[in-house]
Amino acid sequence: MRYAQRVQDIDISGIRKAFEGVKGDAINLGLGQPDFDTPQHIKDAAIQAIREGFTGYSHGMGIPELREAIADKLKRDNNIETSPENIIVTSGASEALHIALEALVDEGDEVIIPDPGFVAYKNLALISGARPVGAPLTELKMTAEGVNEVITSKSRVLVINSPSNPTGTVLSKKDVKGLCEVAEDYNLTIISDEVYEHMTYGCEHISPAVFYENVVTVNATSKTYAMTGWRLGYASAQPDLLLQMLKVHQYIQACACSISQRAALAALTGPQDFVFQMREEYQRRRDILLDGLEDIGLECIRPSGAFYAFPSTENTGMDGDTLSGMLMDQGVITVPGSSFGEGGKWNIRISYSNSQQNIKVALERMKKVLSM
Repeated sequence: MRYAQRVQDIDISGIRKAFEGVKGDAINLGLGQPDFDTPQHIKDAAIQAIREGFTGYSHGMGIPELREAIADKLKRDNNIETSPENIIVTSGASEALHIALEALVDEGDEVIIPDPGFVAYKNLALISGARPVGAPLTELKMTAEGVNEVITSKSRVLVINSPSNPTGTVLSKKDVKGLCEVAEDYNLTIISDEVYEHMTYGCEHISPAVFYENVVTVNATSKTYAMTGWRLGYASAQPDLLLQMLKVHQYIQACACSISQRAALAALTGPQDFVFQMREEYQRRRDILLDGLEDIGLECIRPSGAFYAFPSTENTGMDGDTLSGMLMDQGVITVPGSSFGEGGKWNIRISYSNSQQNIKVALERMKKVLSM
């Protein structure tokens, strides 16, 4: 049987392999998912939607009251002036990324992505017919200089992700302004993935749309409200671009889940205490993990956002694939850095969205592996 080449060119995600490979008493430090339950008032809103029979198609762009709440959130939290008409609700941030790329690139166009960067960027670019081009990072951060190194006449889109998956780094205001200036100089559209915006520790999240108009701001309820399985994301963009995105959305999805939209409305407009409590717990876990990594001799640039650490494996003499495999054999699941691009070959990604106790046990197992 003949298969589409663009699909044969992509692989099953290394993250999914780690997730699905967990056995027995293995501790999963590979999965990028909050280990907290969705807050009760959000679940209650979904249950009420079901009881009311709110189970049919919604408006393709999303229910009006949710888009209004998203516009208010973007102004309040991100200093982005927008309106409900410039917002589309999607089935997770992944769909928002997909329809943005489908709307922006033609065959052979280039999409500049962080290397290492989230696994979806490369593969969604390939699916859209574009060529993903990795921009090298400096101290695990995307820089204007690194982007300038790889820009060509075919460059069309620049993907920015801060706080970053997999590195845990957060771009400063100066960093973001510099990237926006490069994008403006070369007429690039920025796709800004901001799903970890509330997971920052002692620093501020900055949205590129504050400085540059040609930005698709992508976000979701998944990480902020522990709603990964609800599959509810959104994007804000200029009207002309949003219309093109809507065309793709209508034919692959029709609309986001009606029940999840009601839940997201409750999340955005309800109490936010949970978000801050979750962030404080992540910071405690991060500090335990970093102390442990230092103790066992793994060098790691201090992450200031998301819930990931991206330690280097170079001083062990093993690349990330080798060390990750050895750790898996001893019951600790991590993700090889190579899953995120060539720039991550000598790293592993560790998620600290697991309990403090499990992180401590995992560190003990890691110490044994490194002492073999």
